Amino acid sequence: MKKIKKLFWAEENGHVCLAAVLMNVLLVAVLWVMLFWVSLHAIQVQLDFSFLGQFRVRVWDGFLVTLRLSLCSLILSFFIGVLSAAGQGSGLLIIRYFCSVYVKFIRGTPLIMQIYLFFYIVGTAWGVENRFAAGVMILSVFEGAYISEIIRGSFLSMEGSQLEAARAVGFTRGQTLRYVVLPQMAARTLPALTGQFASIIKDSSLLSMIAVIELTQTMREISAVNFRLFECYLFLGVLYLCLTLPVSLSSEWLERKFRYEN
Repeated sequence: MKKIKKLFWAEENGHVCLAAVLMNVLLVAVLWVMLFWVSLHAIQVQLDFSFLGQFRVRVWDGFLVTLRLSLCSLILSFFIGVLSAAGQGSGLLIIRYFCSVYVKFIRGTPLIMQIYLFFYIVGTAWGVENRFAAGVMILSVFEGAYISEIIRGSFLSMEGSQLEAARAVGFTRGQTLRYVVLPQMAARTLPALTGQFASIIKDSSLLSMIAVIELTQTMREISAVNFRLFECYLFLGVLYLCLTLPVSLSSEWLERKFRYEN
């Protein structure tokens, strides 16, 4: 009886054995499959994915574009986030308020509005015609605001006593940054930044609104040809899961690795 209980209940210390993890993940997967199967049966839809084989090259190209979009946006948005976080702590008021307004505006408005605003107004005014480059810039500006708050929040969560102790032992500003601030900032921001990468991958799907031929736009074009809407979007979800699940698992691993008590 105890062995059966261990398969379905976590121990008091929170430990879960591998067999319990596999068993419950399998049960959850079965429940989700049954839910979708019953729903499809209720609306009398029969799925047929056989047509996808003839579009495998287009799907693969769209998959690679999404991956490149996400990686480029991750790098650029990180630099924007670092600059914005530093700017919000600047003593020069115009820089501080510029960065603060940027973060509040981006976080307070939907991405789809920003895509149209920056592409059709700002992009047109400055002659940005490459849709891939425009998509990277728009996504980077959007995600940079969230990364800025992750970095700023991590820095503000540091105890002031540690900086005072560093000064007390004679550390210079550079040494304090290298040996005290950066190691703790890395531990506190890496899990959140990894999770933000998953958001970048998902948010890149909205760039299909300006005809960037990434994964979502590719599947939209395929579904328009053969009218297999359900199959296309279910397969699209699976492809995005292939990208985001490893990132999510990495984020959870980093959270466990850097978890500590003050």
